[in-house]
Amino acid sequence: MRCALRFWVLLFAALCVLVVANFGMTAINQSKRNETYKELELFADALAFVQAQYVDEAPAKDLIYGALTGLMASLDPHSQFLTPEDHEDLKADTAGHFGGVGIEITLKDRLVTVITPIEGTPAWEAGVQPHDRIVKIDETVLKNVKLHEAVKMLRGKPGTDVTIVVWREKENKLLTFKIRRATIEIKDIKEARILEDGIGYIKLVEFSEETTRHVDKALADLKSRGMDALIFDLRNNPGGLLDQAVEVTERFIPAGQLVVSMKGREPSQDAVFMSRYRTPYTDIPIVLLINEGSASGSEILAGCLKDLKRAILVGGQTFGKGSVQTVLPLRDGSALKVTTARYYTPSGVSIHETGIMPDVMAPQETSARIDQEKPETSLEEIFEDVEKKTSQKDEVSDVKELYLRDIPLSRAVDLIKGIKIYQKMVVVKDQKRVS
Repeated sequence: MRCALRFWVLLFAALCVLVVANFGMTAINQSKRNETYKELELFADALAFVQAQYVDEAPAKDLIYGALTGLMASLDPHSQFLTPEDHEDLKADTAGHFGGVGIEITLKDRLVTVITPIEGTPAWEAGVQPHDRIVKIDETVLKNVKLHEAVKMLRGKPGTDVTIVVWREKENKLLTFKIRRATIEIKDIKEARILEDGIGYIKLVEFSEETTRHVDKALADLKSRGMDALIFDLRNNPGGLLDQAVEVTERFIPAGQLVVSMKGREPSQDAVFMSRYRTPYTDIPIVLLINEGSASGSEILAGCLKDLKRAILVGGQTFGKGSVQTVLPLRDGSALKVTTARYYTPSGVSIHETGIMPDVMAPQETSARIDQEKPETSLEEIFEDVEKKTSQKDEVSDVKELYLRDIPLSRAVDLIKGIKIYQKMVVVKDQKRVS
């Protein structure tokens, strides 16, 4: 027993030393290091006491895992200790498919808070909204719960049900949702089309491993169909991979421009990301659609294009998740997820907790709520609608109906039209000067 205890204490001490070294802490003087080792002795004493005196026998590994969980939780809501199982779940997230309800969550004010429901998933269809506070999952009240524990409760075998209770602060009421889990397979581009008059539209759901390639393909396709302006929809996009967010942003700004910077505790943790793309789409007007569900990578793109005067932002204030988490794998398959830096826009403004403000505020209705409010369609209307779908006229009607249902999108189209009219006026004015 004592040998096992000594092994885990030494492992914990070695881990602390390793983390210190990896994060460039060599600048800490010897006295501070000695102080750290002294505190580790305190930890070893406490661990030995628990092992010897606790009423039930507790495995040393469980105690160390518990200590690491508490250590990371004491830092901020986004830092956490990942068991081997949690670490594998995180890898499944970035792979783009997993079993669950389809929401991105975080801890905010010590409450499990929805960043956004992912469009097309069970949570989205049920009507869950950004900033909903999840206070109960099935029979478990989420008081002082860890983020990864809430994630585990929400996930499960596809086809099984989970009941969540949320506090919707803006409506001052509790809401209950019974949601059937499904295999969540996320397609980063939900829609890419020409709306009208050369106005392209791309709806980007997240930044995953193949997002830049998919965006390039969508832009090339729209350009071949006559696109001369773009509406880029980032609403309810929770972010994703940093490199993909940067690369997508590069498609719309000149090479050599600052996209985003990161600043950490140590200079070695600072980084700047410059645009290197050589053939960007800099000759077309762009409107970005954002809302309270736009976070992280979405905010990087929005903040950059706003600072560089490259796009007009329409919608609502973004979520404000502007911190960088680094995952450090450990020898047994577990990992530390540590906040190591914060994001800053090209003008030096911090994204964290403040978010990005739009240039034009526009109220929003979620598609799930709109669908719930639509009147029931009769059988005759369904067959009549099917017969009409083949005509170009009905395609135009479909776009007009979309504008009526989506106020921010309608505002974006009006802005693009206004920009086009102004550009034509400038050209005519210049031609008169020449003549």
